[in-house]
Amino acid sequence: MASVTIVTGGGRGIGAATARRLAAEGHDLVLGYHADHAAAAAVAADVRAAGRRVVTVAADTRDPDQVRRLFDAADPLGPLTGLVNNAGITSPIGPFTDLRVEDLREVVDVNLVGYVLCAQQAARRMSDGAAIVNVSSAAATLGSPGEYIHYAAVKAATDTLTVGLAKELAPRGIRVNAVAPGLIRTDIHARSGIPDRPDRAAGRIPMGRAGQPDEVAGAIAHLLGPDASYTTGAVLRVSGGL
Repeated sequence: MASVTIVTGGGRGIGAATARRLAAEGHDLVLGYHADHAAAAAVAADVRAAGRRVVTVAADTRDPDQVRRLFDAADPLGPLTGLVNNAGITSPIGPFTDLRVEDLREVVDVNLVGYVLCAQQAARRMSDGAAIVNVSSAAATLGSPGEYIHYAAVKAATDTLTVGLAKELAPRGIRVNAVAPGLIRTDIHARSGIPDRPDRAAGRIPMGRAGQPDEVAGAIAHLLGPDASYTTGAVLRVSGGL
């Protein structure tokens, strides 16, 4: 029986790289994305080229009804075996005192409320052997001073969600883990107002460079796979030493 995995934020960045990696490893996929139809279609084409089935669903993960529709789309593929909770945003980088309440609420709604709603749907539908991977951030322990402390705080909540849910679902044979990427070359930095941030900040990374989405995708694939069968409640750092 094929693995059936939902990847949120599957049209770009880490989500797109993860979808391609999982397809190569035999997963049928549901790709959730927010608005970029062309990007999602391109990833779906690559999944089909790898010989796997794929459904694309435009959904706002802040909306419980849209989240339910996203998960319903997996039903024709078979029992749900995996969730990659990845859809996320940041907001303009700047001092904490300049944070706008509308930016705070959007970051909390997408990165925390959305993760909770998706994990809740997954927990209701999954059975023994299934797995959830939440995409957190190294910011959760670094704090991101002078950049986006509110984003870091929300990612710390993601780590707590991971630990708590792992303990609650372990008796049912469902594993829950997280990856905590550091500075990764994706277009999320453009939203922060500093598109070249991976290059600007490379000097403070012990390995001396930003990471690639594929490097995070490999960690996610591992946590979903059989080699991680005794791993739950873990937060795997993929951050070049940060």
